[in-house]
Amino acid sequence: MVKQVRKKSLKSRFLLLFALSLVSILGMSYFLDQVERSPIVLCQSSWGFPKIQGVKYYTKPEKIVVKPWLGQHHVYAVFMIPQEYRHDYLFTLNLPGENTRCGAIKRTNQSVIAGVTAKPEHYLLKGYLNTRIALNLIIQGKLNELKQSQNWQLGYAKKNS
Repeated sequence: MVKQVRKKSLKSRFLLLFALSLVSILGMSYFLDQVERSPIVLCQSSWGFPKIQGVKYYTKPEKIVVKPWLGQHHVYAVFMIPQEYRHDYLFTLNLPGENTRCGAIKRTNQSVIAGVTAKPEHYLLKGYLNTRIALNLIIQGKLNELKQSQNWQLGYAKKNS
């Protein structure tokens, strides 16, 4: 009788531990997947715009690709930066009448992106805008503003500053 009670108790503890572990693993993987895939970031993030001692320059994109109907990672800008300069980790998108939006920058190590060829002593970067943000702006009738390079901006500075 005591063995049966212990066996049931052990079995119920095991099932409870298994269920908690499963829920924890699934929850954590969902959370990490969302964080990894989402280029939504706060523009106030201090890590996104490193402080520099010297002069900070700003550039506009060489090309903007807006094809959100193809899925994630199809709304981006291609920026070109001189080799001896480092870039911010976030770009800004300033549309008239809208809050400033930010997106994540990714270095690709490619010399050609979306038909843009890097000039000598330069490198290319992709700045991703979240697809949901892009779709929201398109629904509001701001597709033309989204495609205008003067609304996108990326900061950069000398590496030694």
